[in-house]
Amino acid sequence: ACPTATFLVLLAPCDREEELPPDVEEQLNSGDNMLDLSFKKLKFLPTSLCRFSHLEKLYISNNRLRELPPEFHELENLRILALDFNKLEDVPSVVCHMGHITRLYLGSNRLMSLPAEFRNLQNLRCLWMENNYFQMFPKQLFDLPNLKSLQMGDNRLKTLPEDLTRMSSLRGLWLYGNRFEEFPRILMKMEYLEIIDVDRNKISQFPNLSHLHQLKLFSYDHNPAKVTPKVCDTCIPVGNGAEEVLAVRAQIKEEAETAPLPHLPTY
Repeated sequence: ACPTATFLVLLAPCDREEELPPDVEEQLNSGDNMLDLSFKKLKFLPTSLCRFSHLEKLYISNNRLRELPPEFHELENLRILALDFNKLEDVPSVVCHMGHITRLYLGSNRLMSLPAEFRNLQNLRCLWMENNYFQMFPKQLFDLPNLKSLQMGDNRLKTLPEDLTRMSSLRGLWLYGNRFEEFPRILMKMEYLEIIDVDRNKISQFPNLSHLHQLKLFSYDHNPAKVTPKVCDTCIPVGNGAEEVLAVRAQIKEEAETAPLPHLPTY
């Protein structure tokens, strides 16, 4: 065998081990339940971090991570995990077995799909996966009963599946910057949604959405549609023509407030 090759193999495990900076080690030993390792140019997460099982919030954004160590599951109290702006091509398997996570940030990676084990994240409430390469809506999300906020902007979605209605806890859905040419009709059936964002798509016509009485914000800007979509009076529209709609609402409200009280008979 080549001596140089043998030497490189022996070095490989050491190359994969990152050391925690002294100030980080001191912070963790103090019992702080939050740690921010963003912008540290990390290629590998230090395994020594995994022994601090008291951590509840971990931010590892804007690094160069492609994977996480198997020991990561030892962070058994972790609730918030930010892995956005890394180089992940797959969701690390160890994350999919951490059912205690409630907020997961995976935006700006290289994801195209989710593993089947993603269904294990039964307590997940907030999932951000914007700026990835999803062409199909991940069916694994249908089995997450507590998911309330889903961010899938800047992907490559063209349609949404009919099974989306199974996500009955969902309240906010961000779909801006995708490739929808028609407004997804399945959203018409999701009367519990409070936020819908379809900004920056290719939608040329919007249906009447005024029956979605729970809708609080509807963003539709930067689409080729010429007609302002109809929404309920309690919903704030954001897009072409929205200012006129809000102005009319304000005028009606002002007139109602300044109108004289009706004459009541006295007895």
